[in-house]
Amino acid sequence: MNIATKNVTIQSEIFTLTNQRAVFWKKEKALILSDLHIGKTAHFRKNGIALANHIMKSDLERLSVLIAYFQPEKFIMVGDLLHAGNNSDVDEFCAWKNQYPDLKFYLVEGNHDRISKVLDEKLCLDFKANVLELGDILFIHDFDNSNPKFQITGHIHPGFVISSPVKNIRLPCFVKTSGQLLLPAYSEFTGLDTKNLPKGGKFFVFTDAEIYEI
Repeated sequence: MNIATKNVTIQSEIFTLTNQRAVFWKKEKALILSDLHIGKTAHFRKNGIALANHIMKSDLERLSVLIAYFQPEKFIMVGDLLHAGNNSDVDEFCAWKNQYPDLKFYLVEGNHDRISKVLDEKLCLDFKANVLELGDILFIHDFDNSNPKFQITGHIHPGFVISSPVKNIRLPCFVKTSGQLLLPAYSEFTGLDTKNLPKGGKFFVFTDAEIYEI
């Protein structure tokens, strides 16, 4: 797996965007991502749609590589850690998470994170709330127009269309505006929204090999 990076400045802090759908904040030693959607493949299988479980395994393997590369102390999930409550994929995620007992797991809850008391005990998160504030930066799943703070968000699963005479290519991306950094969905088993994106932003599109600004 190749990790390509690009640094951006947010509130005078350096954040490292990666082509592996995550961001590293060096000052806080925090690995930041959104929309992991644990349990999505098991949910589809439960409803009669045959999907191999290698999709989630691949997502977690990429996370392990990122953890080895950046050596974070915090793991900040900006919403939709889960997809459909408790199922066998959650057990697999917890087994993976237990490999990192010193890593603090923060969950900013998203619209899919319907967490029962039983599930809460199983996940053993270090933090769980609708928003997280660290310094001048607010972490929230969906952008809040009423809050003036710079916001790091997810939810949209942003994509960018590169047009050519042969065909159009859709790629996942980060979007950065003066008040927001919109993260791509971390899970590769998600669609791309190329319509409902912040206006006036810079796009950072990526492939398996590189990341570059449009």
